[in-house]
Amino acid sequence: MPLRHRPLFLGEERTQGAMTSLYNERIPVLKNLPTTPQEIIAWTWPAIEPYYKDLEARPLSAASVDGWLTDWSSVGERIEEMYSRLSVATSVNTADKEADARMNAFLDGIFPNVMAAEQKLKEKLLASKLEPKGFDIPLRNMRAEADLFRESNLALLADQQKLAIEYDKIYGAQTVKWEGEEITLTRLAMNFQQPDRARREKAWHLKAERQLSDRKAINDLWKKFMDVRARIAKNADKPSYREYTWVQKLRFDYGPEDCKSFSAAIEQVVVPAATHIYQKRKQALGLDTLRPWDLVDGWYSRPTPAAGIPQLKPFASIEELKSKTSAIFHQVDPVLGGYFDSLVAEGLTDLDNRKNKAPGAYCTSYTSIRKPFIFVNAVGTHDDVMTTLHESGHSFHVFETAKIPYIHQLAVPMEFAEVASMGMELLASPYLTKANGGFYSDAEAAVARIEHLEGMLLFWPFMAAVDSFQQWVYENPKEGADPAACDKKWGELWDRFIPGVDYSGLEEVKVTGWHRKLHIHQIPFYYVEYGLAQLGAVQIFGNAIKDQKKAVADYRKALALGGTVTLPELFAAANAKFAFDATTLKTAVDLMEKVIAELETKI
Repeated sequence: MPLRHRPLFLGEERTQGAMTSLYNERIPVLKNLPTTPQEIIAWTWPAIEPYYKDLEARPLSAASVDGWLTDWSSVGERIEEMYSRLSVATSVNTADKEADARMNAFLDGIFPNVMAAEQKLKEKLLASKLEPKGFDIPLRNMRAEADLFRESNLALLADQQKLAIEYDKIYGAQTVKWEGEEITLTRLAMNFQQPDRARREKAWHLKAERQLSDRKAINDLWKKFMDVRARIAKNADKPSYREYTWVQKLRFDYGPEDCKSFSAAIEQVVVPAATHIYQKRKQALGLDTLRPWDLVDGWYSRPTPAAGIPQLKPFASIEELKSKTSAIFHQVDPVLGGYFDSLVAEGLTDLDNRKNKAPGAYCTSYTSIRKPFIFVNAVGTHDDVMTTLHESGHSFHVFETAKIPYIHQLAVPMEFAEVASMGMELLASPYLTKANGGFYSDAEAAVARIEHLEGMLLFWPFMAAVDSFQQWVYENPKEGADPAACDKKWGELWDRFIPGVDYSGLEEVKVTGWHRKLHIHQIPFYYVEYGLAQLGAVQIFGNAIKDQKKAVADYRKALALGGTVTLPELFAAANAKFAFDATTLKTAVDLMEKVIAELETKI
């Protein structure tokens, strides 16, 4: 069951009446399905089961399969929306005990039963030998999922989701006292962008100490994750959890060795470029060595702005963030701007940071109403602008899959789902200026774009460290389950991919960096997608420099394919190449460095 970035069935540039008409064409034969959010989240397994029994009992033929798939989709969409709404409730308020109880009830009483029922319908369709139009990829996926499915894993998969919620609780509860006020670590991190180095260092140590205070809790949770995952893999007759998750993530177009090749290419091509950025900033700051508090502590590490460089303060309120983001999207493409406006108007965003809100950002979907939901932790930084652009890109994927009839055709590979988001960051970047309704002066926009491009260059090595760590963990599950061995390996990988940052005397913080990358814990192996997608996004950016209108059209065309074609075909539709090699990577890095050099002349 997808957690995030699920494309939906909603049209573009349609009037409300036209959308209603289109939706009515897919009204299921099944009666009395829940229609409101309240009815959906209140659904129980005894109420759900008869729909699956009906679908399981129906005869299948070439004449009936389309209607049968429509009904299956209608049930599945509501189950997915139920999960999404319950998940959102636990993340918007991690202290909400009622939301937590509802989610646990879903995971215990509905999720395993739905998975088993879904499996029976997949087996029924596969046994029929029918091949509905446009169903090549879904059938391929179903065959893989049918091979992976084990009844004995249903409770374990639910347990894994509960552990993920525990991880959110640990980090969601972390606050510190700063200047007489209790604040979240996300808000504390705003100090890392301040020019006062002593203030940055004080804030960094305070954050590090608070995070290290939960070291045992995270280590204990990690052991539970590894135990559950080992049992899941064993039940599925897979030699390791990596082999299990490769099938689970439906990765047909590349394997672990390709990931290792990609990391090697990053080490060869990108690490020198990233090291140059660190050295350049170290000189600009007048430092002998670059320390961790000289980095903006985000989902990747990048240097703080040098003295004399404009400090970016893009917005003072969430309403300002929304209105200026809207203006930027309307510059990129009027239809995309309209999509974003509809999310704001309908309350389908939660953008501000607060206590007891889960960390991070995501876009999920409320499938039965055909709308996405965007979750961000904004505190007033440029990162917040980029994160909002990023998650909006995912939401545009939702809107662009308007004509895809069945839920089974909407499973977009994450490697391309992230092209939707990262590509939008770059497509929107030329319109950040106030002249376009955006956030910055021309000089500030140049700083913002340089920061973004440099951040992307610095991200690739960090991604390589994360993916290499996960490859090691599941290739060596005994050592991988030992937090001390994980600390050692993470330290080695950090030194390999991110040289130039001095952690002397701070080794405990450095080696526990894997604690603070939620993907390692909650969504294992979901990180290389970002690196591969970033390479696709840079290629789209290069296309836009030559012809912006065509690049956006190609981008939207590729998004509209949903999950109906292969991963390389999705990249090709966007006029990009799905690649792992140093040559393609070098072309991207050269382009980025060229644009950075041009922007530096505008500061």
